[in-house]
Amino acid sequence: MKAIVWTAYGPPDVLQLREVEKPTPKDNEVLIRIRATTVTAGDCEQRSLKLPFWYALPMRAYVGLKRPTRVTVLGMELAGEIESVGKDVKRFSKGDQVFAATGFVGMGACAEYICLPEEPEGGALAIKPANMTYEEAAAVPVGGHEALCFLRQGSIQSGQRVLINGAGGTIGTFAVQLAKYFGAEVTGVDSTGKLDMLRSISADQVIDYTQEDFTKSGETYDFVLDVVSKSSFSGSIRSLKQNGRYLIANPAPAQFVRGRWTSMTSSKKVMFGAAKPKTEDLIFFKELIEAGEMKSVIDRRYPLDQVPEAHRYVETGHKKGHVVITVEHTIK
Repeated sequence: MKAIVWTAYGPPDVLQLREVEKPTPKDNEVLIRIRATTVTAGDCEQRSLKLPFWYALPMRAYVGLKRPTRVTVLGMELAGEIESVGKDVKRFSKGDQVFAATGFVGMGACAEYICLPEEPEGGALAIKPANMTYEEAAAVPVGGHEALCFLRQGSIQSGQRVLINGAGGTIGTFAVQLAKYFGAEVTGVDSTGKLDMLRSISADQVIDYTQEDFTKSGETYDFVLDVVSKSSFSGSIRSLKQNGRYLIANPAPAQFVRGRWTSMTSSKKVMFGAAKPKTEDLIFFKELIEAGEMKSVIDRRYPLDQVPEAHRYVETGHKKGHVVITVEHTIK
């Protein structure tokens, strides 16, 4: 089978299309013929290892000190068709159309095939929404899970005011829709070119961060979700109502310290992102999507052999929602 192999830490050119051995499912696994996967900002950070040292060091220790050895194929979400199942698998059958989050332990979705356990460790696997294409479904598991976990941490209630900084990306587009589903009034913050898209997924207000700093507007919110972790800490705290909550998806060490202190000394609470995919959440998304409550926003589609180009585009920071990789099969 064909796969995009991660040969070194570095620029997109370290990703190479190669012929590799097709996997065989174990007794508790399913073999999925991948139809679509994605490229996210997280994939680009992993590939380049351009991460703060407190993230980069444990990742290098796990993946490989000098170059990737334990994980050699990137991609953490997918949609496809089950080609075969192990003898102990109970929930799935050959021919089932599924979507999945592989989890960090395995990754491996930038390929024609993948084997996943029926209950993936650190991941999730479920029947895909009937009203979504493979491309649309592949974009749901990672961003959807993180958005749902962050909003649950924020304990948002119907009628509350929610601001999402970085609303136009992988996580943000789902966070906007989920917050609206939970009954919140939603303000989305992102760049000029993404504002119309945010309106199209029902953001009540939009703010162009290139023109306006939301922390200086005087508006206050019950919950501020900083997906991109770039807003002013003190300004974001000022933008909270009393008893408001501020969640930083990827905090720096200094933000941990300031956040703990703020939470201890005021009514405002600072939280830090923590998300783990669960199969029951994928089923929740399936039900929401089939009810017309949520959709994927797809910016661009690339074939498997153009994954390096997809990485280059994602690194520009201009993508609206998701960049999808379509997988055309050469092995029948």
